[in-house]
Amino acid sequence: MNARRIAATLALLPCVLAHAAPPTDDARLRAAIDAAVRPVMQEFDVPGMAIAVTAGGHTRFFSYGMASRESGATVDEHTLFELGSISKTFTALLAADAVAAGKLALDAHPSRYLPQLKGTALDRATVLDLGTYTAGGLPLQVPDEADDDAGAQAWLRTWQPEAAPGTVRRYSNPSIGLLGRAAAGALGMDFTAAVQSRLFAPLGLKETYYHVPPAAMGRYAWGYKDAGKPVRVNPGAFDMEAYGVKSSAADMIRVVQANIAPSGPLRRALEGTHVGYFRAGAMTQGLGWEQYPYPVTEATLLAGNAETMIRQANPVTRLAPPRVAPAATLFNKTGSTGGFGGYVAFVPAQNIGVVMLSNRSFPIPARVKLGHAILEALSVR
Repeated sequence: MNARRIAATLALLPCVLAHAAPPTDDARLRAAIDAAVRPVMQEFDVPGMAIAVTAGGHTRFFSYGMASRESGATVDEHTLFELGSISKTFTALLAADAVAAGKLALDAHPSRYLPQLKGTALDRATVLDLGTYTAGGLPLQVPDEADDDAGAQAWLRTWQPEAAPGTVRRYSNPSIGLLGRAAAGALGMDFTAAVQSRLFAPLGLKETYYHVPPAAMGRYAWGYKDAGKPVRVNPGAFDMEAYGVKSSAADMIRVVQANIAPSGPLRRALEGTHVGYFRAGAMTQGLGWEQYPYPVTEATLLAGNAETMIRQANPVTRLAPPRVAPAATLFNKTGSTGGFGGYVAFVPAQNIGVVMLSNRSFPIPARVKLGHAILEALSVR
């Protein structure tokens, strides 16, 4: 199916699902989502995809294709996918948890928690700048020759900004990576141990890992690139903090529901990730999540998730004071590794959310269009 027919199918999805009210009408909901998802998978040769939706407190799962073309294992809601940059939302939540515990100050300079940065250009920024990609132009990745911990630390000591802190947003793995390390340092813990004990456990996540244990490896999907060979993520500088989480649709929809209605021991931390600090175009950058006033058009979401927003420095406006997002806000985050692609979005005011995980990194615009169409279909407006 060509791109024009896919676009037409996605445009019709809200209309089709409108006849599936309430959203818990499984047969009609499944038929409509099938009609939207399968052409996208065919167009981009996606081996497998797991989708979870929540509406009005009801959760539904939709599973497609293969977790491994070699073994023939099929996808279900418990299949483990690499989250890629969706992992950044956990790193941000750890920082918000450290703030809520009185251990981390967002207005502090990074060297308070990362002494190795003392005297560097990066120490002119704040912890908040690290968490919002506004530290002065840190790039998406560390240079190839510095793509391990020792190399990255040496590179950071000589890095020079291209802009003053708080003036441009340049999406960056080392930036969020340093946020995670600052939070862990403030808590006096190893980063992955801190996330597992302080976040995964309270959220009730049973299928979410940095390092997939042997007992769960049978559920860990293989990713696929253009050549078709199965791949999984390689280690690199700031990998755990920036793109290291592996999880299932079943667990990730729990995360969405926790964000829709924060409660329990992580309430303050979850709410902390719903604060907006900088505006870049129509998108407001918080800790981890990117925010848009809801309702939001597909075109606006596409612009906020465009390649230029990922690869380039974009001027920002600081929100003073920081703005707590109203319930009528769409929060979203994309994520990719070499063989996986995902998208998560939710709207607290509508009590709706969607998780999309796949074992091919198909184009972000197609993910955003599909996710937006599903959310529009679930909306009660």
